[in-house]
Amino acid sequence: MTETQQQSDVKTLSGKRGGGDPATRGRTTIADGVVEKIAGMAARDVVGVHTMGSGLARTLGAVRERVPGGGRAASATRGVKAEVGEVQTALDLEIVVEYGVAIADVARAVRENVIAGVERMTGLEVVEVNIAVSDVKLPEEEEEEEGPRIQ
Repeated sequence: MTETQQQSDVKTLSGKRGGGDPATRGRTTIADGVVEKIAGMAARDVVGVHTMGSGLARTLGAVRERVPGGGRAASATRGVKAEVGEVQTALDLEIVVEYGVAIADVARAVRENVIAGVERMTGLEVVEVNIAVSDVKLPEEEEEEEGPRIQ
């Protein structure tokens, strides 16, 4: 290649900006916690879901919320575990349902809402949403207290 041809090639390359579709220039990574928050919010939106997480997780979460700076983010992800790959994610959810609802219907609605929300917001393919129903909220049960009892 002559020097003139090399200079011509340099001009051609420098005259072009970027080099292709902007969407392909770089990588986007999404943290597990981001997917967990989205899934948790989507699951809580379903009628029949009383709360998320096991009894112990809810108790620890209530304590954490009372500590300055420890609050809202923890409650948004309570009862949700995500495994996030480059293009796919899998989720495990633990829920408490209201007494009287059809658990299979609530689980189906949670699965649909979580998949739609996570895929829409992240672009990741949700390969599975496993749901564990850890409790049923009975009508006569008192609402959980905000914090632990001190005797």
